[in-house]
Amino acid sequence: MSSDGNKKQFWKRNAAKVPGSIQHVYGAQHPPFDPLLHSNLMKAGNRPPPATPGKPKKATTFQEFESITSDAWDVGDDDDELLAMAAQNLNIEVVMETANKVNYWMERLALPDACFSRVFSSFVHFNHSNNNESSQQRSLPHRPPVIPLVARMADQNTSGTPAMTEREASRLDKFKQLLGGPNTDLEELRKLSWSGIPRQVRPITWKLLSGYLPANAERRESVLQRKRQEYFGFIQQYYDSRNEEHHQDTYRQIHIDIPRMSPESLVLQPKVTEIFERILFIWAIRHPASGYVQGINDLVTPFFVVFVFEYIEEEVENFDVSSLEEEALRNIEADSFWCMSKLLDGIQDNYTFAQPGIQRKVKALEELVSRIDESVHRHMQHYEVEYLQFAFRWMNNLLMRELPLRCTIRLWDTYQAEPEGFSHFHLYVCAAFLVRWRKEILEERDFQGLMILLQNLPTMHWGNEEVSVLLAEAYRLKFAFADAPNHYKR
Repeated sequence: MSSDGNKKQFWKRNAAKVPGSIQHVYGAQHPPFDPLLHSNLMKAGNRPPPATPGKPKKATTFQEFESITSDAWDVGDDDDELLAMAAQNLNIEVVMETANKVNYWMERLALPDACFSRVFSSFVHFNHSNNNESSQQRSLPHRPPVIPLVARMADQNTSGTPAMTEREASRLDKFKQLLGGPNTDLEELRKLSWSGIPRQVRPITWKLLSGYLPANAERRESVLQRKRQEYFGFIQQYYDSRNEEHHQDTYRQIHIDIPRMSPESLVLQPKVTEIFERILFIWAIRHPASGYVQGINDLVTPFFVVFVFEYIEEEVENFDVSSLEEEALRNIEADSFWCMSKLLDGIQDNYTFAQPGIQRKVKALEELVSRIDESVHRHMQHYEVEYLQFAFRWMNNLLMRELPLRCTIRLWDTYQAEPEGFSHFHLYVCAAFLVRWRKEILEERDFQGLMILLQNLPTMHWGNEEVSVLLAEAYRLKFAFADAPNHYKR
């Protein structure tokens, strides 16, 4: 490991003596660039792993801060006692429903022996080939065959194509009863939505949970008409200014970022590109405190896809959006804008100057992982992997670059049902997500290998059951740690 004589400490840059000092704003697709860390990356392939851990780093500003607050977790604290206390407070109905659902799909989706053998052989071959590749080749991870972006096997919550089971039909009836009443009980709707929302009722449920639509059924149509007219009023008022000098940079960056989004088959359709450009430009104009920041563009996609399903039955990646009627396209565009705006209202400090919200959450993630899996935390410390180098993107894009779109949509069902889901619960999901890969992390023995793994986690074939397990673990962590005093600084 490098000596601390010539190397500035990460949290001491710019000579700021305040923890979490201002950092530059970075693009969503890459972790922050640091010449010293980049140098480590380039040299990692030629440097053998140290036989013993290096000398402890000199105390940084954050470490000094932590030492002052070291009583946040007393030595005598019993983690088992904490978890036992948490278990008494768990919402048993929600947890059991999620557990039963996971078990059900695990049984239903059990692969035949021959199929399992092929999958296992493929997996072994993949690992073997990876071990024999050079470090340059490893930077281009193996991609399994593409499967539908929104549908997966028999995931009824995401795709309406497979026949529903009796249980799924019962859940759909419960949603319809709640939504069909004169005044929707939003608390009951949140409880029901936590473990997933059927595709047929997802659009209206998202609009209600995000606060875009009122609970009173009689008022919904008038609110929709008013908000849609208001959005297109913004278009008439502001959109032509995209060619003015002081807005050109914003519009140019949006225009560059949209083709980089996924799914490409959707966003590269000219009609969809135009819609996304208008949504993002109008949002940036109306929020000058942050303006447009890379990462915001990804947050439009789940809303757009879900609201398209109000009008189509087939899978969105195979659908020509321009074939929809003009009125339907206008409704989808306006609804996507307002729901994305509601989401961003709760996490806007993620995108203001220096992105302080993201920096706080990354630091909180580091503290949390050090408590729940010290081996993983120390392993990354040993190879000088900073959490900001991989978790910045997790916070900036809400894990959208790490998960398939079908998983993001399922994840957002729970985020919208959970209080402060996007701003607070997301932290626990990230912690559960990182620890989910502990075996793979601990097998990596250099900085470069760890970074390649953390930026290319193999989730391409994930579906509802994997997301349900992830959410259940995040829920457990939240109840074990969320109310513990000073376990991290918010």
